[in-house]
Order: sequence, then C-alpha cells, then structure tokens
Amino acid sequence: MSQSDRGLRRLAAGTLLVAFDGTTAPGWVLNELEHGLGGVTLFGFNVATPEQVTGLTAALRAAGDPFISLDEEGGDVTRLAYHVGSPYPGNAALGAVDDVELTRRVYRAIGAELVAAGVNLDMAPAADVNTAEDNPVIGTRAFGDDAALVARHTVAAVQGLQSAGVAACVKHFPGHGATTVDSHLAVPVVDVTLDVLRSRELVPFMAAIEAGARSVMTAHVAVPVLTGDQPATLSPAAITGLLRGELGYDGVVVSDALDMQAISDGVGLAKGAVQSLTAGADLLCLGPKPGYDEILGIIAEIVAAVGDGRLPAERLEEAAARADRLRAWFGSGAGTQDEPADVGLDAARRAVRLHGSAGPLTDPLVVEVDTPPTIAVGDVPWGVAPWLPEGEVVRVAPAEAVAERLLERARGRSLVVVVKDAHRYADSRALVSTLVAARPDTIVIEMGLPIWRPGGVAYLATYGAARANARAAMELLTDGRRPRVASLEPKRSA
Repeated sequence: MSQSDRGLRRLAAGTLLVAFDGTTAPGWVLNELEHGLGGVTLFGFNVATPEQVTGLTAALRAAGDPFISLDEEGGDVTRLAYHVGSPYPGNAALGAVDDVELTRRVYRAIGAELVAAGVNLDMAPAADVNTAEDNPVIGTRAFGDDAALVARHTVAAVQGLQSAGVAACVKHFPGHGATTVDSHLAVPVVDVTLDVLRSRELVPFMAAIEAGARSVMTAHVAVPVLTGDQPATLSPAAITGLLRGELGYDGVVVSDALDMQAISDGVGLAKGAVQSLTAGADLLCLGPKPGYDEILGIIAEIVAAVGDGRLPAERLEEAAARADRLRAWFGSGAGTQDEPADVGLDAARRAVRLHGSAGPLTDPLVVEVDTPPTIAVGDVPWGVAPWLPEGEVVRVAPAEAVAERLLERARGRSLVVVVKDAHRYADSRALVSTLVAARPDTIVIEMGLPIWRPGGVAYLATYGAARANARAAMELLTDGRRPRVASLEPKRSA
C-alpha cells in the first residue's frame, strides 16, 4: 500500500465510531485506533463497574486519540447506569419542572460523571419536540411538545455538559418528535412544510447552535419537502443545505447509528456510510451490530468511493479537520465544580405530580404492568421495588394478567398500579381500567408520559422511569412528602 493509500485509509477510518462486545477493548479496536480509527461508542453491555469503565477508556486512549462516546441522556436512556437505572431524571421530567438552571445542573452532573469515566462525547441531549403522542422512540426523552420550552432546556443541557468538558451531541436533526415509527425499524416520515419545520422542529437546534453545541446528530427521518424519501442522514439537502448552509453550523455532524434498519435495510451499511459522508456528515456512528469484517468493508467502500469519484477526498479532509478541532476543544481547560450527589433526586422530586388524595399505604400490593423495552432504551431496570422493601411488588404482562386474582390478592390492602406509557398499550389500559373500577381507592403511577389517565383515582406522574423517578414517587407515597398539586402539562412559554 502506497503512502497516499495509507493516508486515504486513515482518513476513511477516522470517520468511524465503532462498537464491540464485552467489557475490555478487543485487539482489533486497539490496532485500528493506532491506525487512525475515529473512536468508539459504548453501550450497556460494555459497562460493569465504574472502575472497569475507567480502565476500558484508559486503554482506548492509550492506543490513539479516540472519541469515546455513548448515549447518556439521564432518565430512561442510560449507559453508565444501564444495569441499575439512572440516578437522574430524563428530559420530560426536567421539562415538567421547567427550571433551566436545574436542567443545567443535572447535565453538568452527568458531564462530570462522564469525564470521570473517560468519556468525551455524549450523544445528548435529545432536542426533539415530541408532538406525536404515539411516538415510539422519543416520548420521555424529549423536554416536551412546545418548541420554545424544548429550546431553552436544550441550551441548558448543552451548557451543562460542555461546562464539564464533555461535548454535547444534539439530536435528532432535523427532528424526530413528530414521528410514529421507530427509525431503528424503518424510515419515519415527517410530512410537514418547511415553514412548520422552521417554526417547530428546528427551533431547539437553532438555539443549540447559537449556544455553541460541539456536535449535532442526524436522524434517519425523511422530510419529503426537504429530503424526498431519503432519511436526513443521507441527504445533502438536510446536512449541507439546511444545517450547514441555512443554519450556519460548522461543528461536527454525527450520523445516528447506521446499523439501524432505516439505513441497513435500505442502502446498506457500507453504501450508507459513503452517502452520509457525501451528504456532509463528519463522524459515522456504526452502532453495535457490525463486526470487524463489516467495518473493514465499510472502510474499503469509503476508499473505493474516493477512487471512483463518488466521494471527494476533500470531503474526508474537511471531516478530519472538524474532528481535530473538537479534539483540541477537549484539552481547552473546560471544567467546573461538582454538583451535589442528590441533584438528580432533587430534580425527580420536583417533577412528581400528584392528582387526588393518596393516603398512607397499608400492606401494599404493587402491580407493575410490564411494558416492552424500546431499542433505544434497552433492557434497563425500572419499577418501584427497590424503594418499597416492606411491600409486595408483582410484575405482570397485561395481556396475561387476571384482574380478579390481583384484586383478591389485594383484598384488605392498599393497591398501587404502576404503568409506563399506558396511552400506547391497549392491554395496559384495559387491565388498569378493570382494577380501578373494582377498587376506586387504587393509586395509579404513570412512569411514562401522562397522556392517558383513569378517572376518579389518585394518579401520580413521574415523567420517566429512571431510578430517581421511582424513588421520588415512593417517597411521596410512603414518607408523606406531598408536592404542590400541579397541572400534568409542562409549562409553556408565553
């Protein structure tokens, strides 16, 4: 291989963020980092203990100058706390409180944990305006359904992370909030006019750019008026035209994971990588599915695309220059004071909304209505069992649960029913409705978005299913801490 060929391969590899199985770095990852690989994305299966993660990231840094990224949003989507649940509430809870300084503090605390773990790029915050109630992938990951509210909290989140020395990656451009399809499975469509896009979806991204967000992640979402039937990740009109041109963004553009079916089932991984780079992306998140052979194929396809003219070499050089500027920022002295350890719990407590009267619990039976995990969240533990050691907690599948048996089991006892996004699951709603009809003293806890609510019962909304949300809910019921009864809707701007 000639010197120029080696240089081209290094540029191609430098655009990739790879993933791997296990809690130690494989030899091939370390070897590729020595030869210019851009970096890695960590997932829950890479995490065991804080000490293990610190050792892993140190080994990665010793092999090169990598971006070490993960999705640490707080709330339901966590990687560092994948096995226990996040100590921080997610965006929906922060939007419900609507205190931008609190959001800034929570994200600063998250950033400090990431720095301690050796992570330098956080795929957060989600800046999506969640206008579709049946959105299967965003939901509580969004600050709310009002563009101005989402914008001000996106800015606070960016400032919080970056004040700790971690680059924020604002996602999912140009907006995933108006979708009812999960882009892990297919290409969602946001069929709106450019005026609607500019006045709603783009507002938080414009605010984040103004606030100095170091990176932006593209969505595998088609906006017909802008991208045709192409997802934004592959669209020059979305990345080069809109994000770079109209919005003036010159930071690093990161693709969402290319192994998601919206890309892999369409153009495929290797061709998708080339098309995303051609469209204007600088770093390509490959996701957890591709193995080393596939990654070698992606690098080879990028090199071939330069050779046959599909991808200008200057595009790779431009991407490398932006990546180098971001690496230089990591060493620019960013950093701030630590936040109190309970800032996440404090935020979760402030987010809880109780409607109706919930008296002291008597030998409670807690029925947790199971909800299938989304791909973005993964199989993160949720529920109230850790915070109710003296109660009985049962997890039931709504389609299989027998309400009469549960009611008999709860005879003479307090009955608490816990759901997550009940508005999205007819079986969950049916089971809850049967239980509360027989037991109007039931307490219902919604740990997703509080969109559906059974009438006539005490109803508690946590705006998320993180460990902090569950603890705050159970403190309220068992310790008598009663927040001011407030609207279930997040505050909106005037």
